[in-house]
Amino acid sequence: MKKYLLAGILFLFTATSYAKIRLPNILGSNMVLQQKSTTKLWGWAEPGEKIKIITSWDNKLIESVTDGNARWQIDIQTPQAGGPYNITLQGGNKIVLDNILIGEVWVCSGQSNMEWSYNQGITSIKDEFSELNKRNIRLFNIPKTTSNTPQDNNEGNWSICDSNTIKNFSAVGYYFGKHLNEDLDVPIGLIGSNWGGTPAEVWTPEELVDNNTVLKEAATNNKPTAWWPVLPGYAYNAMIAPLFNYKIAGTIWYQGESNKETASTYTELINTMVGSWRKAWNKEFPFYYVQIAPFRYERHGVGALLREAQAKNLTTKNTGMVVISDLVTDTLNIHPTNKKDVGLRLANLALVETYGLKKDAHKSPMFKSLTIKDKEAILDFDYATSGLVLKGDQPKEIFIAGADKVFYPATLKIKGNQLIVSSKQVKAPVAVRYQFSNTGIGNIFTKNNLPMAPFRTDNWEIDTSPLK
Repeated sequence: MKKYLLAGILFLFTATSYAKIRLPNILGSNMVLQQKSTTKLWGWAEPGEKIKIITSWDNKLIESVTDGNARWQIDIQTPQAGGPYNITLQGGNKIVLDNILIGEVWVCSGQSNMEWSYNQGITSIKDEFSELNKRNIRLFNIPKTTSNTPQDNNEGNWSICDSNTIKNFSAVGYYFGKHLNEDLDVPIGLIGSNWGGTPAEVWTPEELVDNNTVLKEAATNNKPTAWWPVLPGYAYNAMIAPLFNYKIAGTIWYQGESNKETASTYTELINTMVGSWRKAWNKEFPFYYVQIAPFRYERHGVGALLREAQAKNLTTKNTGMVVISDLVTDTLNIHPTNKKDVGLRLANLALVETYGLKKDAHKSPMFKSLTIKDKEAILDFDYATSGLVLKGDQPKEIFIAGADKVFYPATLKIKGNQLIVSSKQVKAPVAVRYQFSNTGIGNIFTKNNLPMAPFRTDNWEIDTSPLK
């Protein structure tokens, strides 16, 4: 009996001594690693197990030892963009990760307008099929999942972007990556982490919402549904937290429709979310986002107020916003189908602001100041140095009011990058609004063809009563 017991113990000791190295799904063949950076490799194995790692771009041998929590982690240095390369890991077993590229890695997150793909009806993607073999783009799509605690792994795998894998990947994300690939001539890795319908609270750590009285109260407006999570932190824990060891260049974000009822707290919520992501990644990476499109919501003014809240996030360092009101053809469709130009505008932001390339236009004009002179309101704008133009004979969606707060359609003169606004009904102007409604689509652009951002110069109460 003792003989068999001893043999069993020896067998168990031998088996556990050579426990297999395991890697998180985000580390795999076909991945893109952030170029010219200190990035991490990590995983799990038997405590005390020595892990030997060789990276083929420099053929250096690096060693790590698994700690008492069965975890190991090591820093590696990546070269400038290139590949393909491989990484060999040797412990109780051998793993070879191959077809690895070095380039630029971006996270594409948000709700359905970021999620929408060829499979959801973005048919313009079909025009890309024949060109995909010319592009070094890799995709990692994270399945929808939740957790009430931060996770260290998620499902998914890296794939080469081809006519099959692209069909279920964010169209906005793809078009963004396509233009980075073309203009930078480096491999691009895109991580899709999005979920239609989700309010921003689910992408924000629970404790940061619950410990903020204003944010916690606003979160109670997120009523449970059968289609997406609403509890703070649930998507963050399962779909963002597992990525924090993986070096990225930045993030793009398209979300907001599900927070339209709590626009007054949205700016603070997004700043809290972005701050938490940057802290966890230990990098003040760029955060470029899309202002929500015109749509006929159930209540007056809620879309306008949410867009106004989004514009206020621009005061946060290293952020950028694209305006897409001109890309909408149907204000009864909450999913505008032109994702191509959305991705292009996000890419132009990144190419100029992050990568320092020269572009004729990458920011929409933003209201700067109002001056009243006699019966006219004179408005100045940031990002309008190329000059402003009116598309059409008459201005659309621009209104002026006096102290009585009654708005009238305005007449308009353009002088360089200024708007001169007036109305025969308003003898003493006080305020101007442009495209400040749920469905309004204006027609003022830069000469470089970017639409002016919606704005108002007043802070008067907005009617948010239900539509009749």
